[in-house]
Amino acid sequence: MSTPIAPTVRDLGERQLLSRIFTVLDGSSRALVGPGDDAAVLAAPDGRVVVSTDTLVHGPDFRLAWSSGEDLGWKAAAVNLSDIAAMGARPTALVVALTLPDDTPVAFVEALARGLRAACDALAPGCAVEGGDLAASDTLTIAVTVLGSLDGEAAVLRSGARPGDIVAVTGELGAAARGLALLFDRFRDAEGRPLAVDPSVLTDRERADLAAQLRPRPPLALGPLAARSGATAMMDVSDGLLLDATRMAEASGVRIDLSPELDDMALRGGEDHELLATFPSGAALPEGFRRVGTVIADATPHVTVGGASSAGVGGWDPHRDWDAARG
Repeated sequence: MSTPIAPTVRDLGERQLLSRIFTVLDGSSRALVGPGDDAAVLAAPDGRVVVSTDTLVHGPDFRLAWSSGEDLGWKAAAVNLSDIAAMGARPTALVVALTLPDDTPVAFVEALARGLRAACDALAPGCAVEGGDLAASDTLTIAVTVLGSLDGEAAVLRSGARPGDIVAVTGELGAAARGLALLFDRFRDAEGRPLAVDPSVLTDRERADLAAQLRPRPPLALGPLAARSGATAMMDVSDGLLLDATRMAEASGVRIDLSPELDDMALRGGEDHELLATFPSGAALPEGFRRVGTVIADATPHVTVGGASSAGVGGWDPHRDWDAARG
């Protein structure tokens, strides 16, 4: 008895594929006009809309051998939701554009839609996928645009850090970088091609690091909380603390001195999707934040660690660091 061949996006075509996606997303929309029309219609009671976008491309951003469709949907949502929280805002809607090779299994696309919905439900209740686009391409690409509301508060920019401010972060830094190193070190063949992950050979710590890489859980509620608690500057830590702190220092025209107790993975690892924020001197940090440094007046904006300049690469730059031969 032959095994039925799983349908691909080529077999279904755009109309039927969209129907499958809408079935997965059914009931999640909060829009005035949701998915299925030429455009969504969203309420904007604050009178302002916060918007950000990010793209995940097969190769530089993920490997199908390492990530399921649900993993990719979750991560694509999470990394964008984090940027909204970093402004002190609340995510309200996503629009998603997919470019798909013709041989992509329909089941994979449905799983990706489930991952998008699951991330919104778990991380940002009330936020949902409200539309998007489908296109054919040789390279699987997931482009997400996220919208958010400031709910009457002022946006927290990366340019507001002032001398004397406390530098603080959320969560554990470096776990996602350890997870990525684990994938490249242990789940590739002799030619460098990625191999499926075998969870049975991992320790509990390694599984946690892998989850931080494949299914990040940014602390979205802490963005608006930091804003209400008087944060003077804030941003998402996505490319490594050193690099992102440098961006904040340059935008604010200050020096940021980080704690020498931070290890190299915490300083230079990417994709943590935690929050970096500054608060006025003497302020009580909101729950979930811990102090990791101080803002100092300096004619040359830069970052130091324990008062000393840090040598070497500060974090991830896709145009510099991606190696196409890695699989």
